[in-house]
Amino acid sequence: MPHAKIAGIGCYVPERVVTNHDLTAFIETSDEWIQERTGIKERRYAKKHEETTTTMGARAARIAIERAGITAEDVDFIIFATLSPDYYFPGCGVLLQRELGVTHCEAGTLDIRNQCSGFLYALSVGNQFVRGGVYKNVLVVGAEMHSMGLDFSTRGRNVSVIFGDGAGAVVLQPTEEPGQGILTTHLHSNGTEAEQLAVIGPGSHGGYYGNREEYNFPESEFGDIFVYDGFEATGAHFPNMNGQLVFKTAVVKFPEVIMEALNKTGYQPSDIDMLIPHQANLRISQFVQKTLGLSDEKIFNNIQKYGNTTAASVPIALCEAWETGKIKAGDLVCLAAFGSGFTWGSALIRW
Repeated sequence: MPHAKIAGIGCYVPERVVTNHDLTAFIETSDEWIQERTGIKERRYAKKHEETTTTMGARAARIAIERAGITAEDVDFIIFATLSPDYYFPGCGVLLQRELGVTHCEAGTLDIRNQCSGFLYALSVGNQFVRGGVYKNVLVVGAEMHSMGLDFSTRGRNVSVIFGDGAGAVVLQPTEEPGQGILTTHLHSNGTEAEQLAVIGPGSHGGYYGNREEYNFPESEFGDIFVYDGFEATGAHFPNMNGQLVFKTAVVKFPEVIMEALNKTGYQPSDIDMLIPHQANLRISQFVQKTLGLSDEKIFNNIQKYGNTTAASVPIALCEAWETGKIKAGDLVCLAAFGSGFTWGSALIRW
């Protein structure tokens, strides 16, 4: 059975740079406050009405496709991970297909909704398709346009200062070369604390899970489903996060799922040449680095420049690490993510 290798990789971030200082015009915060808690200095915001999650994903995908030595028409299957789709439905997969001109009927699409872990989930699914011989060129994309859905007021500062826009993509192809490609992937979830990092509305259940009082959802003649008078005032359509709980859980799950991949393949943390963690918080990455005993040269962080781009963060960081020569042929590369759901996962790759 062949392994799936990353044959091409690409990324895209918008031109507009938004610094911590820029946010102080709307939010009661400071550069020092943001950097101390997250490590973020700036992020990128896409051009409204000109760029979307799909168009950014297409920019990254075209680069990955070219580097893989194929054309868009060679793509057999598209997997698109995002929490900020262009439309509620249809998903970004078919929109990307149209954007790229991959309109032959054989190319299916799949949309992944696993937030910060979305790219790892998408990569794992694509890996199985390639290993099983179902498809030969699987395009995996992670893209986000957070800037169109954040609460730019002091009420939302704990969340809104964290996120940025961007996209990353890889093309997976089969390889028969022993020991090369994706060696193992591991996916996990636990929905017990789902509301602790979530956008509650719009949704069909509204306050069903005990949130009615917290968000003050009013009653309506239609059973209080979808119809919320004064909905915007509740803030339920903005992301909310229990930052302390997320941090405490992430610093446990990150090392666990990384060690799961290493144990499965018989490696030790010292064997890792490059760790690409989801760019959630620089303090989380530093904690994981210390726990695993990795040197600064063996972990890649770019959250300082881009913030948290959720499903796009791992492929953007992976692409930048490769482009700057920090990942070379034969290197053992570990990818790991944790996020809303809660969901988490890892992948171990021989580059």
